[in-house]
Amino acid sequence: MNVGIIGAGHIAGKIARTLDQTDGINCLAVGSRTLDKAKSFAEEFGIPKAYGSYSELLDDPDIDLVYIATPHSHHFEPAMEAIGKGKACLVEKAFMANARETKAVLEKAKEKGVFVAEAIWTRYQPARDIINRLISYGRIGRVCQISATLSHRVTHLPRIIRPELCGGTLLDIGIYPLNFVRMVCDNPIEKIGSQCVLSDLGVDISETISLTLEGGVLATIHSSVCCEGHNTATVSGTEGCIVVDNTNNPGLIRLYSKGGRLQEEIAVPESISGYEYEFFACKDAMEKGLIEPPRMPHSETLYLMELMDSLRKGWGVHYPMD
Repeated sequence: MNVGIIGAGHIAGKIARTLDQTDGINCLAVGSRTLDKAKSFAEEFGIPKAYGSYSELLDDPDIDLVYIATPHSHHFEPAMEAIGKGKACLVEKAFMANARETKAVLEKAKEKGVFVAEAIWTRYQPARDIINRLISYGRIGRVCQISATLSHRVTHLPRIIRPELCGGTLLDIGIYPLNFVRMVCDNPIEKIGSQCVLSDLGVDISETISLTLEGGVLATIHSSVCCEGHNTATVSGTEGCIVVDNTNNPGLIRLYSKGGRLQEEIAVPESISGYEYEFFACKDAMEKGLIEPPRMPHSETLYLMELMDSLRKGWGVHYPMD
């Protein structure tokens, strides 16, 4: 499978390094807004082709899958163009700026029969299966509470603080704890409560979200872009709990019984970077003729975008594309 990367920033570099070591998947091209930047990126990562526009990359017949690595604010147009040209897409999280854009992209993908997926890497990683197996085997009894935190001080980055780039905590960092909750328990939400701190430019920089789910499950999320956190997650049940060392990129999962007694430590299998799993999922789904990966179906991408729209509306966080 040949991949073309749209965008030549930090995340694009991580993807290029990962694909360089991934069997069966090749990074064939990069497209940027200027040819000089694309050539510089291609030279740095050993990529054969460089294009000075996104459209030129999308016209390359040898590319099977496009990875859109631009900021959230700039996902919509290249995704729509790619789908229009019949080019499969893997779009960096958050999928789009809002649910309106998300609906338009997913509807067009369905109409054209083109594969599209959201690149929320935790959905595809093996840690998800380990956690879900522990729960399904009854190792912690009935799930009652879920907590997930993720905070990094990254307010120096323009894409984090500028509304026109869909800045703020939720779409960049808070999306991971939200996905963690949904992966553990996707019961419908009965009640939502939240608190938020806004920046001078009007984007969310720190927040707490409380979700009451059907079946008596309470989920609590803390996320921020203005401080450093312990960034762990816990699933608590009637017979014990599961503690995950990193909400964003799990490496070690601990199982505790009643009384806080450690029962088992499970190391997540070593990987290239963790990003390779989303490409494996895309390749597998595309080979089966699907237009979405089962591990992150379109319905789930839209559900979370609608949830984040609702939270932003309650906080008074608005983007120009809203």
